[in-house]
Amino acid sequence: MSTASSSNSSAGAEEAPRKPGSSNEESSHLLEAAENGAKYGSRQAVKIIKANDNGSTTPHDQENLLGNMVHASTENKSRKLPQYVAALAAAGGAFAAGTVLGWTSPAQTEIVVDGEGYDFPVSDTEFSWVGSSMNLGAAFVCIPIGFLISMIGRKLTMLMLVLPFLVGWAMLIWAPSVGFLYASRFILGLAGGAFCVTAPMYTGEIAQKDIRGTLGSFFQLMITMGILFVYAVGAGVNVFWLSVICGIIPIVFGVIFFFMPESPTYLVAKGRSESAVKSIQWLRGKEYDYAPELEELHETDREIRENKVNVLAALNRPVTRKALAISLGLMFFQQLCGINAVIFYSSKIFLDANTGIGSQWATIMIGIMQVVATFVSTLVVDKLGRRILLLASGSVMAISTTAIGVYFFLQDQDSTKVENLGWLPVASLCIFILMFSIGYGPVPWLMMGELFATDIKGFAGSLAGTTNWLLAFVVTKTFDDLNKGLGNGGTFWLFAGLTVLGVFFVFFAVPETKGKSLNEIQQELAGNSTTTATTQAVNGAEK
Repeated sequence: MSTASSSNSSAGAEEAPRKPGSSNEESSHLLEAAENGAKYGSRQAVKIIKANDNGSTTPHDQENLLGNMVHASTENKSRKLPQYVAALAAAGGAFAAGTVLGWTSPAQTEIVVDGEGYDFPVSDTEFSWVGSSMNLGAAFVCIPIGFLISMIGRKLTMLMLVLPFLVGWAMLIWAPSVGFLYASRFILGLAGGAFCVTAPMYTGEIAQKDIRGTLGSFFQLMITMGILFVYAVGAGVNVFWLSVICGIIPIVFGVIFFFMPESPTYLVAKGRSESAVKSIQWLRGKEYDYAPELEELHETDREIRENKVNVLAALNRPVTRKALAISLGLMFFQQLCGINAVIFYSSKIFLDANTGIGSQWATIMIGIMQVVATFVSTLVVDKLGRRILLLASGSVMAISTTAIGVYFFLQDQDSTKVENLGWLPVASLCIFILMFSIGYGPVPWLMMGELFATDIKGFAGSLAGTTNWLLAFVVTKTFDDLNKGLGNGGTFWLFAGLTVLGVFFVFFAVPETKGKSLNEIQQELAGNSTTTATTQAVNGAEK
């Protein structure tokens, strides 16, 4: 019999008579409630579990702790709609970033092939730098934006990013030379890359843990919608008007996001408790009891201040090193799974398959598949979990790129061998896009906002973002060289092999963060799993 059960039994003289075994049942119910926890009262649940394990609680203590926790979990009325609104508003910046990413596809034909759009010629090599300079801008801004986020806040940072968006699009619209195209795309990359760090962090801090995965997936969903928007609009207008329309989108984002609240986590860190309360009530509703959540935010902030260290010391913490290794690993395998290669060859694959679908419509179809699959991911990420989506995504993508590699290898050997195999690369392409958009597309960005402690989140998240954009640049610029050295088939097989390594990485190294508070995730990374403690406590209560 556990200590808690013994305490209950010894208290029997002071309380009303109980049926045999009722103390065990009470402990079990208590620990079950502790395991469920409050949405923002996980520390109280941990107190109950630890106290029960140590035998240091009396029935009165347990009832007080449980009463506080139940008040925060079962009686607390929290609205979720405002959180969806705020997350979608923040993801509007991701939509703007998606238009920057997708612009090169419809623009390339008019600018390079047709020689229109500008008063100066642009070669294939020059246009490749126009496209990839966006990646360089995004990589350059990620680390500085991490410091800016901590200084002025998440909301103000994102509102300020409207300006570089407007400057970049204006320079692109009225560019007098190729150099202006490079500069404009670099500036647009600064704005887009900054959003890739700021928006996931903001969403992770405003969302309740049971919907954090869904809201975090909005970021990738809006990027894919931005790309699809450019593909669709680009099919009907010229480059000038396409760029003008894209330049209006950041203004719309700024107007909408202006009315959203600042992150409560940031406000507490700056000592602005009254503003934090207003933010929480905006996000959860006026009837929501903000006290437990606010207390947890204050307690977390106190722990950070008491153990405050510089950036290098914070990076040297074992839990930070582990989180950074996981985040960088996910970014590495996201870029080296072959997504850029598959997108690059999509038009050729549709053409070789004799589908009768033109290059413009092929890209639009790919955009639609990305949006649909990413939307599905937002629906299931909090039900199935992050790990299962990554494992399923990586496994199927490896098979798909292997099949595409086989097709191109046979085509390089003898094109007549693949005359009746046009369906193979098309099917593989569609499956690859769908599975990437469900797992490896949104989940690495989502987990970037979940894995790091508050005091290092800005800088560590920036490192992960920088790594992602630099890898995107390297893959884009070296893709032609890989094709020449390994052949088309060999290049896709290389991506398939790296994706298989990514599956093993996820299986052995990536933790499940579904349904866990940010504090619980830190405890698990540190090796102190509250779930394990709960299970042990419940088992003890049943003995």
